[in-house]
Amino acid sequence: MLDLMTFLDDYNWPTALSAEGAFAILLVFFGLFSWLERLFPHKKWPERLLRKSLMTNISLFAVNNTLMSILSVSALFLLAQQHAQQGLLHSIENPAYQFFVSLLALDLLLYVWHRLCHRFDALWLFHRVHHNDPYLNTSTAFRIHMLELLVTNLLKAAYVVLLGVDQLMMLVNEIVVMLFTLFHHTNIAFAGEKLLSKALIVPFLHRAHHSTERHEHDSNYGAVFSIWDRVFGTLNERKPLAIGINGNSPQELINLLKLGFNLPTPTSKGHPIPAELEYMIAEAAYYRAEKRNFSPGYELLDWLEAKNDIFRQLHSDGATNQKPQAKYGLLVLG
Repeated sequence: MLDLMTFLDDYNWPTALSAEGAFAILLVFFGLFSWLERLFPHKKWPERLLRKSLMTNISLFAVNNTLMSILSVSALFLLAQQHAQQGLLHSIENPAYQFFVSLLALDLLLYVWHRLCHRFDALWLFHRVHHNDPYLNTSTAFRIHMLELLVTNLLKAAYVVLLGVDQLMMLVNEIVVMLFTLFHHTNIAFAGEKLLSKALIVPFLHRAHHSTERHEHDSNYGAVFSIWDRVFGTLNERKPLAIGINGNSPQELINLLKLGFNLPTPTSKGHPIPAELEYMIAEAAYYRAEKRNFSPGYELLDWLEAKNDIFRQLHSDGATNQKPQAKYGLLVLG
């Protein structure tokens, strides 16, 4: 019987599974999942709006792929070449166990990082770019702000060095994570999905993660395995009423990038906010915090969302010259 490691060495799999090969696999499965959600959509999105989402997400992927090339799969591949003979994985003799542990470790790393992106306001400002797609589809997997992608790749680099992940493990793990990320964003439902969710992140679980409601979207952080959400109590099997983030948010490439940096909104026009409006925003932010039982870590986000909601309502009602009042966190025009 042919020895597995001899076969891998003779065939030179790391060279065969190059970064270009990983990219080709990504495109093939992106096309497959997109085709499946066209044939068997879980929810029928308006064609015009779905096309807009697709174009925005693909454009953001192209920008990220260009700007982040220095920390792409190729760079991680080279890093793995340099550190393949050292690291924690080399205390495990069985190559199959090494593969499995390396994938579990990567998935746990991504789970923790994803959870931190929801926990801390400064990280959420960038991560909300991914969540603001109201038409969840396969291409939503590409909607990632460049700074979030940068930090993610830096964390992966640390993972490669600390564990001593070799080139083949790194490439296979990257491909597995990429395919599952495409898969669980796909707008499909299928028989046996709930049974599969006992072990893996499937579309119906990740759909809840994209809910507009915070108590629903702060859940299901896993990329591949659902075990971490089960162990750490963040599993959510509810069906979301709406997808995206509350309020209006930009859906175009440039404005999405600005959204991550939290640049001033057109409604504020860079002018100081009057004291009366500051009070209204504070009261509305308190109302938001009350709705989520004052769980810590979202104070800045509450304030920013309250400010945007109040400015949006002022302008949409054409009430520039009217005196606004706030009551119980809701805007009332007097």
